[in-house]
Amino acid sequence: MLTADLAISRRRGKRIEPHYIAPTDKNYLQIASDLIAIVAQNVNARRGELDEALQDYVGTGTDYKILRGLIKLLLDRCVFETSLAIEPTEIRQKLFTSARASHPVTSTQSREQIINEVAAQLQIAADELIEHLYADLPANQRLMDFDEPAAEELIDAYNLAQAQALLYRSVEMRLWIEPQDAAGYRQLFEAIKAHRLIHSISGTAARGYAVKLTGPVAMFHRSQKYGIQMAVFLPSLLLCTGWQMRAEIESKFGGTLFYELAGDDTRLSSNRLQVPMFENQIAEKLKASWAKAASDWQLAQCREVIDLGESAFVPDFVLTSGDGRKIYLEVLGFWTPRYLKERLEEFERGRFTNFILIISEDLRGSRDAPTNLPANVLMCKTSVSAKDVLGVLQSF
Repeated sequence: MLTADLAISRRRGKRIEPHYIAPTDKNYLQIASDLIAIVAQNVNARRGELDEALQDYVGTGTDYKILRGLIKLLLDRCVFETSLAIEPTEIRQKLFTSARASHPVTSTQSREQIINEVAAQLQIAADELIEHLYADLPANQRLMDFDEPAAEELIDAYNLAQAQALLYRSVEMRLWIEPQDAAGYRQLFEAIKAHRLIHSISGTAARGYAVKLTGPVAMFHRSQKYGIQMAVFLPSLLLCTGWQMRAEIESKFGGTLFYELAGDDTRLSSNRLQVPMFENQIAEKLKASWAKAASDWQLAQCREVIDLGESAFVPDFVLTSGDGRKIYLEVLGFWTPRYLKERLEEFERGRFTNFILIISEDLRGSRDAPTNLPANVLMCKTSVSAKDVLGVLQSF
């Protein structure tokens, strides 16, 4: 992603949108190709040499900020390392210790003698010792690997990064999801859950759903602290279909602005996106524990979206007994006592009782601890075992 100083946006009334580069712009496609070539040509070179080559290309043109943004995204695809048999910190420690023992080092001859003695101890040449003395500084690290993109891919990444940068200042996001099959709903809801976004859902499968996304802090007062999570969520949202988004943005100069986006907006492309899935460690540990448990209850991934009348329930697992009874289980991401209370009220209004909610103490977004938890809410620290869940099942 881009740093905030590289973000460029446009404001029209109460609306704001990021700066986009047209993916067919021949000028910027050529610039992207040139920058990619410069980085590729400097594989195995020092970072300082690469930075100098890139700076020479950028010069002092009027599109300086755009070029720096493209370069930032290319550097994110680079791997810089200090690949030496001997760590520079060890070289410095031995050299400075030896110099301190001979203090003061007043002549070139005594300096060279110390260098030769330390080089002999480390079994390297004296000139190699000097060369590697500060090899771990960023400017001296070498470019070992470069995940080279196509020019079009870099332009797509730039447009996405500008949209993400705008969301850094987002305090709330609302989604409207058009009617679609259960698989489409689950893809979007699972993306929300994977990013541990606190969310409330209203609507039905037949009419579509409205989703409000906030953060733990925003449950109590307006804050930009959760905007980064909205930005990280955006690539996963782009892979889904049939949605509209409206993000509330805090203006740098005060007041509120709105950024609107739809799933069919061609300015942001998801064709080349590869979004890593976040691992739900509590859920993964539960699956591993269940595989070893001796129980008639079978644990399986849930593929349903359960209609609660006014909202929806998207469980992570379904527990099925030998006689066909089903209990649905969800592992919550970030939560607060207020959010948990509202979630339980949704189940009550929908007259839905065969569920288990697992909440992590580490993901509680409030100083206040919950009280009077019902039997089918299971609190844990960092993991939950099959034995814990089987204990809750006894309450049904």
